[in-house]
Amino acid sequence: MIELAITTDHIRASLTAYLARYAEEEPELEFAIGLIEAGADLTSRKEFRGHVTAGAILADPDGRVLHIHHLATGKWLLPGGHLESVDSTLLEAAGRELTEETGIAPDAITPVGDSPLHIDVHPIPANPSKEEPDHQHIDFRFLFRTTADIGPLQTEEIGDAAWRSIDSLHDERLRRRVARALC
Repeated sequence: MIELAITTDHIRASLTAYLARYAEEEPELEFAIGLIEAGADLTSRKEFRGHVTAGAILADPDGRVLHIHHLATGKWLLPGGHLESVDSTLLEAAGRELTEETGIAPDAITPVGDSPLHIDVHPIPANPSKEEPDHQHIDFRFLFRTTADIGPLQTEEIGDAAWRSIDSLHDERLRRRVARALC
């Protein structure tokens, strides 16, 4: 079993700080809170009730947001993914996923703060090839800025990448927060 540097305490502290800022979202995050209180290891991909992922919202100087075409889902999504042993924080994990998937160099991205701009809990369908049942992802999403363009994509997972307007973000709350943060 791989030991992750990100701990449940770090996840709890990040969630608590987020809810201090966005208290109205507590009902939507009760699932995550309950898993933490139940002692679930939310860093483990083998926790099939749900586990934490880290996502990136990358904005360019024109205020557009980078989307990736995820091969497994066939959908346009924000960059992000599972935690790895090299990650010491959720912010670091989001930045690592961003650079891995999009080919943008780590020194070409700048985080906008050290707290998530959004936490999204969403269902993941079963994947028999990975022996994974249906489960939930608790995605801690962080905002980054860049002046760089898209680099070589992680072609085993990503089919394409494109800059899109903020209006293309499906979640209205996230759309408002990104627009506010970029003003």
